[in-house]
Amino acid sequence: MEEIYSEAPKTCRIAKARPETISFLLAFSKSYQVATYKNLKFERTLN
Repeated sequence: MEEIYSEAPKTCRIAKARPETISFLLAFSKSYQVATYKNLKFERTLN
């Protein structure tokens, strides 16, 4: 047990996104809708 927990945890580096990626994700999230009908879920993307 001592051998497992004696190491220092490895640090994570933060990924950076380009502005094009952010704008694409925001546009997609605005057009994405989930409709529920009689316990069924339908996912759709409005163009």
